[in-house]
Order: sequence, then structure tokens, then C-alpha cells
Amino acid sequence: MSDLNNMTAAESAATKAAVMNQVPGPEIEGQSPLHHADLASLAKQGPKTSGVHLRELKLLGHLTLRCNPANADQLAAVERVLGVALPLQPLTSSENGNYSIRWMSPDEWLILVPGLETFDIETKFRDEMPGHYSLVNSSGGSTVLELSGENVVELLKKATPIDLHAKSFPVGKVVSTLLAKSTATIRRTGDQRFELVIRRSFSDYIWLWIQDASLEFGLVVEA
Repeated sequence: MSDLNNMTAAESAATKAAVMNQVPGPEIEGQSPLHHADLASLAKQGPKTSGVHLRELKLLGHLTLRCNPANADQLAAVERVLGVALPLQPLTSSENGNYSIRWMSPDEWLILVPGLETFDIETKFRDEMPGHYSLVNSSGGSTVLELSGENVVELLKKATPIDLHAKSFPVGKVVSTLLAKSTATIRRTGDQRFELVIRRSFSDYIWLWIQDASLEFGLVVEA
């Protein structure tokens, strides 16, 4: 019998998995989807107080995990890797320091980690996760905008039909929804603070929309 036939199912799956470090060496400058907007310069030159604040949480690692929420061994493996349990209740999230997990569907989660740790996290998943699961690195396809301020809810009301009242949308809640004719995954991280995961191809459009929609409140760009 060949060595391949002697492998366990888990070993065989790990052997076939195409895992590579997508982050280039330090000689290559990482550029976010809004690199061209030069938000760092705008942060230095623009106003410091206004009703809406914007910051790009750039170059994060975006990992989509699909697994069985009824599999205790898989749940335990995720917690070993990330130090935090998968959120199993619909529309919820969990976090541990710089790691955050968003519930996307009954068997799907979006995991955000520091960009330079993405490959290490992928590798740990391959080492720890038993059984059948899927882990996809889609880091280059999205970015995250943090919106905050006393008028942030009024701004978002212009863009989405979701009820953003604190009783309906408490801290930690997550929804994937329409946003200004585009789409976004919105998570509330504070009373007046939200994170928006948006597609790279729509990032410039949403940045321009925010500038226009925030004119009545004022916009502070933060580095």
C-alpha cells in the first residue's frame, strides 16, 4: 500500500491544501484599496472635530471559515487558534484583542486578523482543525472603514435600511446589507462607532459617498 493510502483523511486533506503566504517581502509596499486617497495627508490637513470621523483599518487579514457549528472538536480548535470562541448566535460577533469574528451564516464566519499574522493563522488552522472545513484567504478583496462620532448613526441612515437604534442594533451586532447602492458587512463596536467591511471594487465609491453624505455634519479623517 502506498504512503498516500496510509494517510489519515485529515493528513491527506492537509497535504492537498494549497496554502501560501500572500504577503510580499518588506521590499514591497503594501497598499490598501484607498491608498490613492492619501488619507494620512488628509488627516494632518483637515479638521479635528466634526460629527463624523472616518478611519481605514487597512491591510487586515480577511479569512472566511466554514465549518460545522455542532462539531465540538472544531469549535475547540478555533478557540485554540484565535483565543476566542466562534459566535454561534445569528448576527453576533466576538473578539480577542486584534482578532475579531463575524457571524455571516449558520456555518460561515468572517475572521479579521492583523495582516502580517494572516499566514501564521492559516497555518495554525491547518494544524489544529479536524474534519471537513473550508478556510479561504480573501484579504486583498476587501477593506474596513471605521465610522464614529455623534452623527454617525444619522450618516448611516442615509445609506442603509437597517434599524440602527441601540435597542435593535446593540454593540457587537453584525449585519450584511445594502450600503449606498453597494453592500457592506456592518458591525457596531461602540455606542457611536461602527466597522464596515466593504469590497475593494466599491471602496472608492463609498469613500466619495461618505464625503458627500457627511457635508452637513462635518468629516474628520483619522490616520
